Amino acid sequence: YVGVGHTRWATHGQPSKENAHPHLDCEGEIAVVHNGIIENFLDLKDELGRKHKFTSETDTEVIPHLIEEFMKDGLDFPYAFKEAVRRLEGTYAIVVVTPFFNGVLCARSGSPLVIGLGADATYCASDIPAFLPYTRKVALLDDGCVSIVNYEGVIIEDLSKRKMLKPRIVEVPWSIEMACKGGYPHFMLKEIHEQPRALRETLTLSWQELDEPVEMVNAASHIYITGAGTSNHAGVAGKYMMARLASILAQPVLASEFQEATAGLLDSDSLVIAISQSGETSDTIDAVKYAKHMGAKVIAVTNVVGSSITRIADSVIYTRAGPEIGVAATKTFLTQLAVLALLAIKLGEVRGLLSGREAESLRESLHATPKRVSETIKNTESAIKVMAKQLSRKESCFFLGRGISTATAMEGALKLKEISYVHAEAYPAGESKHGPIALVSEGFPVIFIAPPDETKAKIIGNIMEMKARGAMIISLTQTGELEIKSLSDKTLLLPPSPPPFTPLTYTVPLQLFAYYMAVERGANPDKPRNLAKSVTVP
Repeated sequence: YVGVGHTRWATHGQPSKENAHPHLDCEGEIAVVHNGIIENFLDLKDELGRKHKFTSETDTEVIPHLIEEFMKDGLDFPYAFKEAVRRLEGTYAIVVVTPFFNGVLCARSGSPLVIGLGADATYCASDIPAFLPYTRKVALLDDGCVSIVNYEGVIIEDLSKRKMLKPRIVEVPWSIEMACKGGYPHFMLKEIHEQPRALRETLTLSWQELDEPVEMVNAASHIYITGAGTSNHAGVAGKYMMARLASILAQPVLASEFQEATAGLLDSDSLVIAISQSGETSDTIDAVKYAKHMGAKVIAVTNVVGSSITRIADSVIYTRAGPEIGVAATKTFLTQLAVLALLAIKLGEVRGLLSGREAESLRESLHATPKRVSETIKNTESAIKVMAKQLSRKESCFFLGRGISTATAMEGALKLKEISYVHAEAYPAGESKHGPIALVSEGFPVIFIAPPDETKAKIIGNIMEMKARGAMIISLTQTGELEIKSLSDKTLLLPPSPPPFTPLTYTVPLQLFAYYMAVERGANPDKPRNLAKSVTVP
């Protein structure tokens, strides 16, 4: 038996029955599903002209008609498929079936596609958890390759070199239990509660595994950290960690802006730390390819073994979060922070800014993070449920922090807006008086990330500014911190945490707040509108 199915993030045309996949040729005998964007689809559509009938607005529909056209010229199905793929420009992961052929044909370029090798079947998917119930054995398909998949196995060909390749097979260390809800109402809540375990796994990273990345950082004259969305926020936190612990200036740059922001700046002495949960994020992959083209070295931080970014980077550090099914990144964010913290500690020690004893003390403190996160969930979740019920009708909110807490604020705002659809903005607290404070009126919620670190005196000043304008002050601070608590309308008290590592603890209540706000407002936290787990289209 052969079958295909697909739920695609819409890029061309409205979500509708006509635009839904699979798309067919004129005879209804060639079925195609596709992720990505075919950039030259209008040219191809014009070329196919009146000889073919198109019924949708999508770019994908040109693919079955192109295959059909080559078959009319006398090519058999696999060769017609290859010739069609050669004509495509853009990004794609394509799977094609037809009754003419016993198997499935697939191709990829700039969009993820993995092949699962089961005992009784073979699977093609854009992400590994899709076939985890059936197999953990995965064949990796590189960009520019096509594959024939059938009950006998997998044949892979490099299309540009016209060369057959031996499949590269890996076994992923995930189980189906890790990818199921496990009694929780939503994956997001499950994955928030899984964070202590995910951190423990990630913190098993050995000191020696960081030798190569540390050498690369020390050899670089300019260092950039790039990522998209949550991964960018991890990069912002990483900037502060590396500055504080290792006296290294690392510049965070959004992946979507990377080429423009670094134009003329990259060379063989440059280093890019690229962060991507999936290892497939299109903007981040593009940034990495550009950096490599300019001669820079790349360290990848990712959660997925064998993903595209791992095959491009010079060095890879894996987070060990396990599969993350919820669209909103939670445990992968904390594990990214843990990796960056370990890297910063080792850099500080190697560069002589931390003594061996100081580095060991910081590592021990970092290894206590899973316990702090467990305590945070246990001690704040009930209060956050109540707070979400009280604030569920609010339509706007500020998140403010200073120093490394700016990254925490950014992540808190992103979670709230993407999951509960409440407008939320994050700012360095010192910037709030330069415009944003004009939006504050009676009862306007302002959430302060306020650990009692070196920024405490200034953050108290910011709290008082907002309070004077009638804002509802919600503060996250350390247990025993009475001054900040006395100035706040609501306070969430968290376990003590060393200043470089506060985002690992202070992010967790914000994740829970976003989750319960979504539930109170009737939104599904696992399926936020207009979003997909890995938006790999440009």
